[in-house]
Formats: sequence, C-alpha cells, structure tokens
Amino acid sequence: MTAQDRSAIDDMIKSWTCAIAAKDTQAVGGFFAKDVVEFDLAPPLKTVGFDGKALEAWFKTWDGPLGYDITDQSINLSGRLAVMHGLSHLTGKKIEGDQVDLWSRTTVCFRKEEGAWTAFHVHSSVPLLMDGSGKAATDLKP
Repeated sequence: MTAQDRSAIDDMIKSWTCAIAAKDTQAVGGFFAKDVVEFDLAPPLKTVGFDGKALEAWFKTWDGPLGYDITDQSINLSGRLAVMHGLSHLTGKKIEGDQVDLWSRTTVCFRKEEGAWTAFHVHSSVPLLMDGSGKAATDLKP
C-alpha cells in the first residue's frame, strides 16, 4: 500500500460523491469498471454494468440539489485490490415535496488495472427491522 494509492482512492471517492450530488450521470459512470457489479438500494438485487439510464431517471425524481457524502471511511489496500466501507448520507427534496435524510451503509471494492483504480463492486444497504415486518430501518442516524 502506497500513500499514492490511498490518495488516488480518496480522490475517486470524493469525485464520486460530488458527481452524485451534482446529478452528473456521465461522471458517476466514469468511476466504475465496465463489469461493475452493484448491489444498490433500488431494485433489482444485482446490476452488472453501469446503468446510466436508471441513474438519470432517479436523478429526475429530485427537486433541486442533492447532498451526498460518505463518512466513517475505512480503506484497506493490498496489492491491486482495495476495499472502502463507510456510511453514506443522502439529503434532498423529492419532486413530490418530501425531504430525504437517509443514512446507508456503503462498501466499494476497487482494482488497479493499467495503473488506474476503478470500482468493480459497490454494495449499499440499510438494516432491516428484526421485528418480522420486513421493513427497512431508514430512520437511523450515526
């Protein structure tokens, strides 16, 4: 693990969160490897390859700017692989008027190819209430 690799991954994460906040679909897509596998908050259970149309449609459900940040980050590097996990915080106003303040868990796996890091796996989740309701616990705060 080099300081240069850690800095490159830190910069990627900052660029990714800024691209989401700016609703910049093309910039978000540039973060991912072509064969990225995503386990995202929205269905389906698994997406292979970046789906820019789905992201663009989701961006259109927001009225105005988004707030997006990843806190409590931990980055572990070993050779050509790195894993980051942290807590994602999404804020904004939906076009229906609802205010969103959602914390979720995020894990991103990176690989270094031809000298550059790319994200090849992204996993986002919220905990489930363990009361038998099957409902997501979307009101949790760190």
